[in-house]
Amino acid sequence: MTLAFLLQQPPGGGGLFGSIATFLPFILIFGVFYFLLIVPQRKRQKALQELIGNLKAGDKIITTGGVIATVTAVRETSLLIRTADKSILEVTRSAVAGLQGEETKTV
Repeated sequence: MTLAFLLQQPPGGGGLFGSIATFLPFILIFGVFYFLLIVPQRKRQKALQELIGNLKAGDKIITTGGVIATVTAVRETSLLIRTADKSILEVTRSAVAGLQGEETKTV
């Protein structure tokens, strides 16, 4: 579909109302997707960033790889974590998926 085809007025001269009526379903679908998908995802992302910023030694976390560990030291861009077998790993802050035992709510 070319731009000229989209801008073409329907027979009978639908005018401005016809053009708006043509795009109204697309606008409504975008609005529904925005409020059902984008807004809740932004809230979850903001909450996770706040959680990562407030981590301290002794917190039990779950990484995106599924490793359950305890934070032993907090660095500027990474964390030192201790896993169940007492090994120490260094992971980036972005690898944290959440706190262990924290309930996740589905929206």
